[in-house]
Amino acid sequence: MTKTTLTVALLFLFSLTSCVAKKKFLQAQDTISDLRSDSANKATRINKYEQDVLGLETNIRNLERTRNGLQRQVDSINQRLDAANRDASNKLQDASSKLTLSQKQIADQQQRLEQLQELMDQQKKNREELRKKISDALVSFNSNELTVATKNGKVYVSLQENLLFPSGSAVVNQKGTQALSKLAEVLNVNPDINIEIEGHTDSIPMKGRYSDNWDLSTARSTAIVRILTNSYKVDPIRVKAAGRSKYEPVDVNSTADGRAKNRRTEIILSPKLDELMRLVQSE
Repeated sequence: MTKTTLTVALLFLFSLTSCVAKKKFLQAQDTISDLRSDSANKATRINKYEQDVLGLETNIRNLERTRNGLQRQVDSINQRLDAANRDASNKLQDASSKLTLSQKQIADQQQRLEQLQELMDQQKKNREELRKKISDALVSFNSNELTVATKNGKVYVSLQENLLFPSGSAVVNQKGTQALSKLAEVLNVNPDINIEIEGHTDSIPMKGRYSDNWDLSTARSTAIVRILTNSYKVDPIRVKAAGRSKYEPVDVNSTADGRAKNRRTEIILSPKLDELMRLVQSE
């Protein structure tokens, strides 16, 4: 090989080597540029991730505060519910106690009512038996002389003036005394009977011994009291007398028949109500 040829060959090889190195250099620069670009993208993404993480942490803290606030509300609601339940339970117990007490009171009241009804039924039975006994004892007297009836829970023995007294007098005649004797026999075997005697007159003004109809009606009732208590031993504690004058007529005073009916003495018999009153007062 000649020198010239060798030189050319060397130049060619150098040129070839230089091209290869330049190409690799350019490739390396491209690689570096790509790496830098990728690094910048990753840094941007990392920065974004960090911001997102910071945002999440902030959200988590907000959610934690919200959760704590909600928990406090739940705790407060639970406390109020517990207090409400305790209050409801106490009220229920109180209502139950009151209901039990009311039921007992109702039962007691019902028992008292039953006892009262029994007493009233017994009083009614006794009153009817008393009326019958008196009617039987006075059966020999006419209906225009006396009547026996029940009214307002009492037995009324109404004796007309023609049976008991002469006109304008307070002295009981013999037939009247006989009627009072038979009545006293019934009263003495029924000691639980109170006796009220009322004298009644018509509306004609009095003349003579008595100053007015008040005076006559009172004198007649007290005359009967004396006969019952003194002659026939009726307990005077059981008896009271009253004069009603003309102010409680049973008929008109404009006719002779009406005035005759108004001139009467009423013996009003009522049972003693001690047991009944004790039961009522105990309530």
